[in-house]
Amino acid sequence: MKHVMLFVLALAMATSSTAAEKKTVTGTITDTMCAKGSHGVMRMGPTDADCAKGCASVHDAKYVFYDGTNIYTLSDQKASEKLAGQKVKIVGTVDPKSKTIVMESIAPTK
Repeated sequence: MKHVMLFVLALAMATSSTAAEKKTVTGTITDTMCAKGSHGVMRMGPTDADCAKGCASVHDAKYVFYDGTNIYTLSDQKASEKLAGQKVKIVGTVDPKSKTIVMESIAPTK
């Protein structure tokens, strides 16, 4: 019985560490076609912002957040579009399992 309890406790701790939590994260707004911010292949315009917006409008790409390692889908596509190609700070609920961010606020970094 003691082993079962330890297993359940370990499982609960592992599950809670991957649960969605409110965070402040910094990274770049890009798009699903050029998710890691490298717009050289698509080059849908002269700037990264133009490329991301072009991919979104022409190829139905979605705006995503790239922190240098991970790519997250964003809940507010309209707010993301305004800051496409820019480095931003997002406050929101980050779910590492589903790779999504439910945004509370977004602002360009200084």
